[in-house]
Amino acid sequence: MTIAVFLGALLLAMALGVPIAYALLVSGVALMLHLDTFDAQILAQNLIEGANSFPLLAVPFFMLAGEIMNVGGLSRRIVNLAVTLVGHVRGGLGYVAILAAVMMAALSGSAVADTAALAALLLPMMVAAGHNRARSGGLIASAGIIAPIIPPSIGFVIFGVISGVSITKLFLAGIVPGLLMGVSIAIAWWWSARNDGAKPAPKATAEQRWLAFRQATWALVLPIIVLVGLKFGVFTPTEAAVVAAVYALFVATVVYGELKLHQLRAVFVSSAKTTAVVMFLVAAAMVSSWLITVAQIPADLVTLLNPFLDNPTLLLIMIMLLVILVGTAMDMTPTILIMTPVLMPIVKAAGIDPVYFGVLFVMNNAIGLVTPPVGTVLNVVAGVGKMKLDEVTRGVVPFMIAQFTVMFLLVLFPALVLVPLKWLSQ
Repeated sequence: MTIAVFLGALLLAMALGVPIAYALLVSGVALMLHLDTFDAQILAQNLIEGANSFPLLAVPFFMLAGEIMNVGGLSRRIVNLAVTLVGHVRGGLGYVAILAAVMMAALSGSAVADTAALAALLLPMMVAAGHNRARSGGLIASAGIIAPIIPPSIGFVIFGVISGVSITKLFLAGIVPGLLMGVSIAIAWWWSARNDGAKPAPKATAEQRWLAFRQATWALVLPIIVLVGLKFGVFTPTEAAVVAAVYALFVATVVYGELKLHQLRAVFVSSAKTTAVVMFLVAAAMVSSWLITVAQIPADLVTLLNPFLDNPTLLLIMIMLLVILVGTAMDMTPTILIMTPVLMPIVKAAGIDPVYFGVLFVMNNAIGLVTPPVGTVLNVVAGVGKMKLDEVTRGVVPFMIAQFTVMFLLVLFPALVLVPLKWLSQ
């Protein structure tokens, strides 16, 4: 009955069009009334404490870094480097999108920011070269969702804060799965676009490649600084976010000179607005998380899933299918916030490595950004590329299937995540 009250209130509020953050508060109030423990002071206290977290400071700084990179020319230089490297091969602009997405993922950790930049820069080029518009939009959307997996990742930060799992380990564990996601959509692109008849870009000369590399060097140094700093304990993930933002600001204003002082206010305001939405979601979810624990919902679910606890692989498959279903109707951040406190006790009871589960869970939620009908990243591509949403949705299907295939391979073969993590953590 307790689960029904919580889910019923949440789904009803969402169905009425209530924003997710407020819907979480509504479900929290409904649960408190059901438990006969309603206290506005406790509600307010948990709401404030939900956002009062040092690790969560990484979120605004990574978002700021992403905004600066797009406005300050870092993203454009990375795309230009990718064009000189693989733009000349058959279907080359598709591989450019994938390569650029992987490199940009190591800079910002925001799927929306990366996708918007890629769509603005590459979609017109791909269509002009003769590639199918819907397929090109679908590829860019799928490439953009690599950002929450390759570090630094805002999704890992939020999951780590909610679950208590090491954010540094999540960052390191996400490298190989993120690269595998890129490889999977490259294979899908090779297969689906082989008959496009698109004209590839002219092959760049060695001098052009060297020039593009030199121009992008300042941008490419950032992920190295972040990963080396995290691996050797020079700074925490939160401090890494500050380093990323300050470094991006320095490069964009001093080195490249493309970000002018009069543009700074707009950049800060834009990132602040996005941060405010995410942080209010986190705060509201903490209220629900506390009440879920008080109501012993995780314990009830563990009891229900007892038959699966002896088979971690089967349990993970069931959880992944559940998250896929939820991801069709809910955005990545609220899904992580709502489901993490419910699923983590089950995962621990089954003896599944929390870092390994975190990678699979965030990956599943990232793919949810391109699953219709909600698909936030699909909407970004449709908006930037001036396309219909159903057109982008049709184009994304083969790439979405490829990424789900990688995810279930990781479920069946945990060593693909755990072995690289062990090596990188040494």
